[in-house]
Amino acid sequence: MSEVRYTKDHEWVRIEGATAVVGITDFAQGQLGDIVFVEVPAAGKDLTAGGEAAVVESVKAASEVYAPLSGKVVEGNAALPDAPETVNQDPHGKGWFFKMTLNNPAEVSGLMDQAAYDKFVADLS
Repeated sequence: MSEVRYTKDHEWVRIEGATAVVGITDFAQGQLGDIVFVEVPAAGKDLTAGGEAAVVESVKAASEVYAPLSGKVVEGNAALPDAPETVNQDPHGKGWFFKMTLNNPAEVSGLMDQAAYDKFVADLS
């Protein structure tokens, strides 16, 4: 069973064995509006938790997507640059940004679970 965790920057990370799949939350894509450009990291890129990993641009704003954990990119979602609207349509599914291996799996414990993230988002309004 996969475990999903969240950051205060509105990234989600789904832990699938030794791999983590990363994207932006439904809340984040809703705040951005229509997404028109996505840049995903290349395989092999080293990431540091909290460091810039990808870029997303919408009709409203440009924003960085941060690495929720430290590790190495094993795959960027090659479909997103040609179909950035996928992030709006399916942010927690086909709209994922990259997959990575983890340097320190213990970092996961520092991320929010679904209940904590839901409370975090509710407190924003």
